[in-house]
Amino acid sequence: MDKTVEDVTHENGVNLHVVPSKKFKTVTITAKLKAPLSRDTITKRALLPYVLQQGTKSFPSRSDIQLKLDSLYGAVLSMGGGKKGNNHILSIRMEVANQKFISNESAILEEAMALLNEVIFHPYSENGAFKQSIIDREKDTLRQKMSAIIDDKMSYANMKLIDEMCDNELYKLHVHGYKEDLDLITAENLFAYHQTVLREDQLDIYVLGDFDTATVKEKVQSTFHRDEHQVEPYKKEEASKELNLQPNVVIEKQDIQQAKLHFGYRTHSTYQDDDYFALQVFNGLFGGFPSSKLFINVREKNSLAYYAASRFESHKGLLFVFSGIAPNDYEKAREIIELQMDAMKNGDFSAEEMDNTKELIINQLLETMDNTQGMIELLYQQVVAGTERPPQTLIDGIKQVTTENVIEVANKIELDTIYLLTGKGGESDE
Repeated sequence: MDKTVEDVTHENGVNLHVVPSKKFKTVTITAKLKAPLSRDTITKRALLPYVLQQGTKSFPSRSDIQLKLDSLYGAVLSMGGGKKGNNHILSIRMEVANQKFISNESAILEEAMALLNEVIFHPYSENGAFKQSIIDREKDTLRQKMSAIIDDKMSYANMKLIDEMCDNELYKLHVHGYKEDLDLITAENLFAYHQTVLREDQLDIYVLGDFDTATVKEKVQSTFHRDEHQVEPYKKEEASKELNLQPNVVIEKQDIQQAKLHFGYRTHSTYQDDDYFALQVFNGLFGGFPSSKLFINVREKNSLAYYAASRFESHKGLLFVFSGIAPNDYEKAREIIELQMDAMKNGDFSAEEMDNTKELIINQLLETMDNTQGMIELLYQQVVAGTERPPQTLIDGIKQVTTENVIEVANKIELDTIYLLTGKGGESDE
């Protein structure tokens, strides 16, 4: 595996991460804007990516931007928002052909950077506001996205689980915002908020591809300028809430055929902790792969679930179990899921299962690193966590995990909340 070299510099209020790699035929430029989650701003922040791609100062409409992208040999621009721990992160990505593979072309990268700079810093505006027709249209787009989450019962159940589990914590905030806020957003106040984002967010720019590092640094530094940003020191997540002796059980009934049974656990381990690697292996054994305990025992052996899996949020220290079950199987499914956690705490897994799981995780990491977006996300985890963990360290860390490490991390995990979304005629009134 090629060693990943990440050259990080801070200039013009921007953290620049230059990552040379001969693996890729394109150059990817990704800007990450990071701010703390806030109920006051989350809906505006969710709306911004939709609005920013609709036009810039030099390219006033979406079709103008598209024509410019086409002229750059089919460059691709994409945006989105997400949360990692208590941070709300906006990502603006540009993937462009590498000019070294195109004869008589020497300005593709420069032009791509200039366009990306405009999208972020100089969106199309009229008299100090966004265009009203764009705001109205994109509010409808976001409203539809919110409705789609409610209609997708697995996503809805996960959202409701986090609502209950993180009731007084920032992490409960919905990353797509809230419908009741949309009516309050105007072309003027969203434009004003965009200016605040440019002033106050932490901005990290990643450039990944086959190029000369010094040349790329010079190009970025001459293109992206903003006032010096005061980076806040990394803050540890809020202290975990006191857990009840019994988990909080929440049952909601709707007119549905397949029930959703979701569990929320506190792991008391996060990305920057030494036992992060053991938690990854734990999750792989428990519910992360088709070979895991949840899949084999809940779905295959007992035919109790249409699906059963787990994943963890490494910056907040939460573990989630998802399962789709028949409404009348709630008690039995719950019991078998809890038994799988007990088995993990008791070390009921073989050395062979450990080895296979570690191999699956490492292969997953290598696949992620074979993808430009995946590689940038891996590198950005370090920024969010305020810690240094280059990709090779992640692989080495997984290799070194022992059975004892997994048992130890399993025994720190506590069940916080069980959320059941079931049919109106189903059993399970508690």
